[in-house]
Amino acid sequence: MRGIAVIGMILVLFCTIPSLEAKGNMNTLNEKEQKIVGIALYTARGEMPELKQALTEGLDAGLTIQEIKEILVQLYAYCGFPRSLNALGNLMELLREREAKGIRDAAGKLPGPLPAGKSIDFGSANQTRLCGGPVKGALFEFAPAIDEYLKAHLFGDIFGRDNLDWRTREIATVAALAGMENVDSQLRSHIAIAERNGVTPAQIAEILNEVKSRFATPFPRGKENTAYARYFSGKSYLAPLTSDKRLNVPVANVTFEPGCRNNWHRHTGGQMLIAVGGVGYYQERGKKARKLLPGDLVEIPPDVDHWHGAAPDSWFAHLAIECNPEKNRNTWLEPVSDAEYRDATAGK
Repeated sequence: MRGIAVIGMILVLFCTIPSLEAKGNMNTLNEKEQKIVGIALYTARGEMPELKQALTEGLDAGLTIQEIKEILVQLYAYCGFPRSLNALGNLMELLREREAKGIRDAAGKLPGPLPAGKSIDFGSANQTRLCGGPVKGALFEFAPAIDEYLKAHLFGDIFGRDNLDWRTREIATVAALAGMENVDSQLRSHIAIAERNGVTPAQIAEILNEVKSRFATPFPRGKENTAYARYFSGKSYLAPLTSDKRLNVPVANVTFEPGCRNNWHRHTGGQMLIAVGGVGYYQERGKKARKLLPGDLVEIPPDVDHWHGAAPDSWFAHLAIECNPEKNRNTWLEPVSDAEYRDATAGK
């Protein structure tokens, strides 16, 4: 959870900028850029089910195949070859599935030739332009090879490709680093680079808020919840966390894919929920739905009809704590209709 704390501290700094709220929607990321945030985040964290959903949303929003491939290729420099390769494989499988359904996604622009000359030369020039000056330091003197690879390969061979502009590359980089642990200095450096290349403070704050809202819970996701699938609209995952029945406090982590929710139901012994990741909703019958963010607690009285699940555009996880387990029984009721869910998540 340390990553969330770091993001929170950086957000505090950005929220002290006087113009941040005044500019409002004029400074928000566009829809395609918003989808890049999720793609970069889940690639960096190696979370393939979440990435598949983010890739789907990106393609549906109009990102081209080449734009997404370029982002996934670039990210190997920040999160490693294994996660980049896995993400590309995920994209390849998704495109096959979409093609089989008759969905034809735009191919997009292929990169043109790299600039003339040696990669290290134009890469050094790119790095200087991106950072606002030459990048030097004791670390690069200690390990000159890493300095050469950064200049020649990352800022030369990758940033020299012209099918993705630098601003977009930095949106992806900031989102990826914001989702990774123990890369605080690199995150701050790339926030500064992003600002130099057209990403506004308000947009940086939007990226960090989005990552924070999607941040994976530290609890295990567990296996797909197939045993109770008939009581859910969408896919969910279940990870029991306690095993000693003498303690009499069963606790499990439940994870919902975007748009997933359980049926209306009630518990004879009541239940408590603690939101631990993403954005979700809880609603009692006849009442307005409550939006849930990490840290929110829900106390559900016995025999109250209710449902809970993810927001339409975010994964969600909560701890489910069974109260009075010796007498607690679930009664599953009808599904939450699309209209009910749409009204609930729209604040109606």
